[in-house]
Amino acid sequence: MNRNRTAVSVLMTTAALIAGALTAATPSAAASDAPASFRQQHTPGFWTAERMRSATPLDVTAAPGAGRLEVSTSPAATRIAPTEAASPTAFPQAGGAWTGGGAVVRTSGRVFFTLGDRTASCSGDSITSANGSTVITAGHCVKYQGSWHTNWVFVPAYNNGSAPYGQWSATKTFATDQWAASEDMNHDVGYAVVAPLNGQKLSQVVGAQGLLFNGGYNKRMYSFGFPAAAPYDGTKLVYCSGNSGKDFLLTKDHSLACNMTGGSSGGPWFQDFNEATGLGTQVSVNSFGYTFLPNRMYGPYFGNEAKAAYDKAQTA
Repeated sequence: MNRNRTAVSVLMTTAALIAGALTAATPSAAASDAPASFRQQHTPGFWTAERMRSATPLDVTAAPGAGRLEVSTSPAATRIAPTEAASPTAFPQAGGAWTGGGAVVRTSGRVFFTLGDRTASCSGDSITSANGSTVITAGHCVKYQGSWHTNWVFVPAYNNGSAPYGQWSATKTFATDQWAASEDMNHDVGYAVVAPLNGQKLSQVVGAQGLLFNGGYNKRMYSFGFPAAAPYDGTKLVYCSGNSGKDFLLTKDHSLACNMTGGSSGGPWFQDFNEATGLGTQVSVNSFGYTFLPNRMYGPYFGNEAKAAYDKAQTA
């Protein structure tokens, strides 16, 4: 994101979103019955190595509207275990290349899609699911300003234009009802169901991370993503780590000291992360940062809303 932008007290800038060369306007509220899923369309062979490299991030601002900041009561936690059973790294870490290896190198990856005639990139993660084919990302990485993205693919372990585990094309993308209806930053969570590749499902090839819903705040966290805006270039898996807090300004999001930039949106946040195995319990995704609070990332709280969208995606 642009760290030199003049701070505006009510504006937030997303930590990643879309590639292109225009400045996006504040999203307007959609109808309350807006569909929370989209059947994907693809152009075969669209995502060449060069096109992936050129999918650069766009700085986007959003102003949360009235009624978006309510916090519901906290129900019991729901945990979904990982499907798969390196060297230690620095903690805390405000942003650096991940060199620890482990499962996170395979489960996390870059997300590519088109928005109109523009190419775009985010980050995502393979998660445990009934269908074995579910990717989690940010809501704005599947739908933004009332439009669902197309040509959506997930590239696990992306490496500077190469796809060592293949490009996984989405058959359907999902968002929380709250993101689909009004692009509420409190519920900036999206999912994609990807088609099998060479007769295998995603989790069979790269594994899958577990999740936790309604798990509370103030945890020891690790965040991962593929930031593509300076000082990063989208070629490396980057991580931040530290003790998280809770947003005290405009959302009920988690908060973590982190300097990741555009392209990192949708990357996973883990608690109980094991540096040796690269496995953790995913509890959020990279979502946004305040223009007036640089080097800090925010991620949505996984509550009942994120769980409901997950249940729809994992059974699709």
